[in-house]
Amino acid sequence: MHSFDLYGKKSVLIVDDNYDHAAGIRELVRLEGRFEVKGIAASAEIGISLIKKQKPDIVLMDINMPDMDGITAIQEILKLEPETRIIALTGYDDSDLIFRAMKVGTKGYLLKTMAASQLTRAIEEVLNGKIYLPPALAAKFFEHFQSSFKEEATSKINCEENLLSYLTQREEEVLELLTRGVTYKGVAKQLFISETTVKTHVNNIFQKLQVNDRTQAVLYAINHGLGARAKMKTAV
Repeated sequence: MHSFDLYGKKSVLIVDDNYDHAAGIRELVRLEGRFEVKGIAASAEIGISLIKKQKPDIVLMDINMPDMDGITAIQEILKLEPETRIIALTGYDDSDLIFRAMKVGTKGYLLKTMAASQLTRAIEEVLNGKIYLPPALAAKFFEHFQSSFKEEATSKINCEENLLSYLTQREEEVLELLTRGVTYKGVAKQLFISETTVKTHVNNIFQKLQVNDRTQAVLYAINHGLGARAKMKTAV
């Protein structure tokens, strides 16, 4: 349960190793009148200790702390107190940093050069269960998100395509016949091998392609152009 003062104000804790900046933030929060600053922590370690004790509603967290990486600190805080809402403060509008902070559970991200009104709005939005990112930073975040998503998707596709390269020539021949709808008995007859040997090859194919049945194996082969690969080898 989070803490309140006698007048029902929401509690705020500031974690920043730059005391002058932290004191300035404290005054901005106090001037608003609706929030109670419970204290200033000069390090992430002290901040974590105070959060465990005071359970503030909002934590204004400097990402660039000397004793602990800010992203790691956020993860530690949310592991201990999952309901804590953290707004990251930083002097950098680095898209990767914004993305990493939001990914681990930060509810807002602000530059230290922000206007007082922006800080107040960020606190209000986050207290209302929303995410707060100023427009300029939001654009950077989504650009990075889209870029990361495309890279991840491309990497996954490339990884999947490489699975076919793990098949032996005989396994490719078996799978190519399966894509034509040939039965295990038919495969055995065409390749002059026993049906038991066909089933052994099929089990190996399932393992290498990370599938569970013949249908999945056939779909994988079709989607990744096994027929075309087989024709190329035949032509060569």
